[in-house]
Amino acid sequence: SRGLNPAPFPNPTRIRTNPDPATMAEEEQEGQLSMGGLLREVQDLAEKFKDEDMEAYVSPYANLEKAAVLQEARVFNDSVAVRENPRKCCTVIAQLLHLQNTGQFLSSTEATDVFFGVTKLFMSDDASLRRMVYLFIKEVAETCNPDDVIIVTSSLTKDMTCDVDLYRANALRVLTRIVDAAMLGAIERYVKQALVDSSGMVSSAALVSACHLFHAAPENAAIVRRWISETTEATSSPNEMVQFHAMQLLYQIKAHDRLGISKIVQQFSQRNSLRSPLAIVLLVRYTAKLMHDEVSEGRAGGSSIRSASPVCSAGFDFLESSLRHKSEIVAYEAARAVCGLPKTEPQDLSPAVTALQMFLSSPKPSVRFASMRTLASVAQRHPRVVAKCNEDLEALIADGNRSVATLAITTLLKTGSENSVDRLLKQISSFLADIADEYKITVVRSLQQLCISYPSKHRVIIGFLSNFLREEGGFDFKRSIVDGIVSLMRQVPETTESSLLHLCEFIEDCEFTMLSTRILNLLGELGPTTVAPARYIRFIYNRVILENAAVRAAAVSALAKFAARCPSLRSSVMTLMRRSLLDEDDETRDRAAIAVKMLEESMEQFPYVAPAEDADPEDIPADEPNPEDPSAFLLLEGLPMSFDKLERSLKSLTRAPGWENIPGDITLSTLPIVEDTAEELEAEAKGPEETHIGISDVPLPTPVEEEKVDPAAAVYAIPELASLGRVFRTSRPVELTEPEAEYVVRCIKHIMEDHVVLQFVVQNTIEDQRLDNVTVQIDADSEIFESAGEIAAESIKYGATENCFSVLQRDAGAALAPSTFTCQLHFEVVNVDPSTGEEDGGGGFEEEYPLEDLEISTSDFMAKVSVPDFRRAWESMGNANEVLEKFALQFKKQEEAVAAVVDFLGMQPCDGTATVKPNAGGKPHMLHLSGVFVGGRSVLARAQVAVQGEGGVVLKIAVRSEDEGVSRMVADCIS
Repeated sequence: SRGLNPAPFPNPTRIRTNPDPATMAEEEQEGQLSMGGLLREVQDLAEKFKDEDMEAYVSPYANLEKAAVLQEARVFNDSVAVRENPRKCCTVIAQLLHLQNTGQFLSSTEATDVFFGVTKLFMSDDASLRRMVYLFIKEVAETCNPDDVIIVTSSLTKDMTCDVDLYRANALRVLTRIVDAAMLGAIERYVKQALVDSSGMVSSAALVSACHLFHAAPENAAIVRRWISETTEATSSPNEMVQFHAMQLLYQIKAHDRLGISKIVQQFSQRNSLRSPLAIVLLVRYTAKLMHDEVSEGRAGGSSIRSASPVCSAGFDFLESSLRHKSEIVAYEAARAVCGLPKTEPQDLSPAVTALQMFLSSPKPSVRFASMRTLASVAQRHPRVVAKCNEDLEALIADGNRSVATLAITTLLKTGSENSVDRLLKQISSFLADIADEYKITVVRSLQQLCISYPSKHRVIIGFLSNFLREEGGFDFKRSIVDGIVSLMRQVPETTESSLLHLCEFIEDCEFTMLSTRILNLLGELGPTTVAPARYIRFIYNRVILENAAVRAAAVSALAKFAARCPSLRSSVMTLMRRSLLDEDDETRDRAAIAVKMLEESMEQFPYVAPAEDADPEDIPADEPNPEDPSAFLLLEGLPMSFDKLERSLKSLTRAPGWENIPGDITLSTLPIVEDTAEELEAEAKGPEETHIGISDVPLPTPVEEEKVDPAAAVYAIPELASLGRVFRTSRPVELTEPEAEYVVRCIKHIMEDHVVLQFVVQNTIEDQRLDNVTVQIDADSEIFESAGEIAAESIKYGATENCFSVLQRDAGAALAPSTFTCQLHFEVVNVDPSTGEEDGGGGFEEEYPLEDLEISTSDFMAKVSVPDFRRAWESMGNANEVLEKFALQFKKQEEAVAAVVDFLGMQPCDGTATVKPNAGGKPHMLHLSGVFVGGRSVLARAQVAVQGEGGVVLKIAVRSEDEGVSRMVADCIS
């Protein structure tokens, strides 16, 4: 206000004891006018001093035109302008780069002119201009004609040998991006000198350039490998960055030499010559990878990684010593490497966990997050080892970084004891309200695992999750809670009653239609099996009268399931469902009409008789429908396959020749068997506890996929093969040659009822040959299979792939057993001109090419088909045709034995039993398998895989089928 001299208000306030009303009105009007003028003056002043930065930013390169920039680029040819005004040249180069990055590439003529001009910019000694020249050449070289780029190589070579380190380093980086193997050989002497240059800038640039050259082309890699002595010398440089880049290049050179990598790790870990923390981090990673390879390739024995082999022992000692390094990144990398090693015992992880515990109190958020994430991964496998960090973890719950706090919470839920559950939930309740939904979902999944670990706390945990169902949150968060509760109901049956009530309360105010329909389907499935099913009907009927059409339809289906499964509730449920016959939604009316019709028939055939009031509870019959009840079959029994499988099965049926002439009706039992897709196999392998869809009745919408090609289409396309019948299943391709062989051959086995069609996919990789009349001769010396004919491939040109077929007839009366066949490729070689493909005129000659042996096993006749409810299918199958066997398997690990059993039998694992739980603790693993044998006979198997000391694995298996002979053949697959 010191520089301003504001005028006094025109009408200052006057105080009167007896004001005149007319005078007051006049002054009030004048005051309003003066106040409005004051506001306008303030607004004008604000506009005057408005910050110019608030205006929209406009790029100076927004409206560039290519022709105008090329015109400006002629300044490069003016030697006076280049020396006196280098800034203008820098601006033109920046404009050229902008054009390049926005897709306005230079033509060949334009690029040549520009590069000629750029060579004249080397006359300037301005450092900024020289760096812009380097940048321009480096960026434009990748999209321009190599012949144009060669124009500047002489100038770059001159800079590479000058006395200015900045020019030498940048020239090296640019030159190695544009040279080929021939030119690299010419400048190899200069690059090798630069690798060991006294200037760290030059040496580092040379090493990084060598790394790029190594991956650019195999010819360049061969030249770079000759620089190993200079690279090794660079690892002794006093410059830390040079050591780091030298270690990278040295590892690239010896990446495929296991002994060479082992020697590098041994030398540098024992000499302690590396002073660069980044170089030591690389050494730690190389050591960890070497130890991983030792274990995966079977060279490490013993139960602990510390004493598995000499290499592992020395590597572990180095990693343990690196935990005490003064650099945080080295100590953390060593701790992370130790925690990620295979075959680690709790005592092996203790030093690494101690080092990570110290990092939890670091003032750097990145260090806390990194150590917290590593501890969280360790807690999944060894929660007791991480338990000693619980006090530090509890302190991190209030961390300002929500990622760190979430990891701390989830880790505490894995490492906490049963007595600390209540205290943890109290801390989480105040924590969840302040974090995003993605973090809440992570906490919910951890709570789910905690409930599985401590089933006695299920009421507290389920109640905690249900409270957050009623809080604010998005769809993904609410769905994760619902899926968690449903998964707990499957794994901890004690939670069923309380969980269903919590879900019923949730749908009273649920705003998500999908969640409401899924919960209603779950109620229809589990509600009738509870002690008091009638208590849920009120919640379901409220959805019928208060919700939208989709929820009403789901509610009607749920009510129908209650009535179908509980005859005592049918009369009351029928009263409620008849009201839905007049619903405005077609789907709801149709469901209600079908359910009412079927229930009326059931009530007429099997009327419910209520027990006497004074009847003994033991004499009261179970409230279950009659086995012949039509409504129970229609409303409770699901389809034997999903709608997706039904669609694929119908498509497979229509692709088979002559399907229109199939006698009789098309039923589910006569449809072709379709195996599970890769997505279904992956979901089954994960198991219900790892999938987030707890209720399978209402699947989530999936994106539309392209129609898959029928693998048997090649068979159906040939009339002779199509007449053999419908293909039961098609196996995966089996390689009969190496991928780099002269003739690449793969075999696909098409299994039929009485035949096996072998489709051989042959590729010709010889440029000057054509293969005619190509067949595969099979030595069918087997009691089960007999050769029934073959179909040759007429001609296979260079690079082409064609099919030839061989047919084996199976003796249906003989039991299946693994059979091995000797295969040999027969063909006529015709020499051709590689350029035109025409014959040379010398005629052809017969040739033979040996192939790998082909095996046909019993598992090839088994289709991988899962069942919705394995336990129910197992009980309904009965033990009339059951076969029990016990085997001793030569496997050291339980996981390997489980995978081998699944592979031997060729069946589909069910209920997520394909994977052994990480914390099994050596307990026997139960494996559930299902499949369909050729002929449409369903097969089920239960296998117990148990580790027996150090002697191997014991397998106990029970196989059930509709045919005892099939059960025996499947059980014999193991032997």
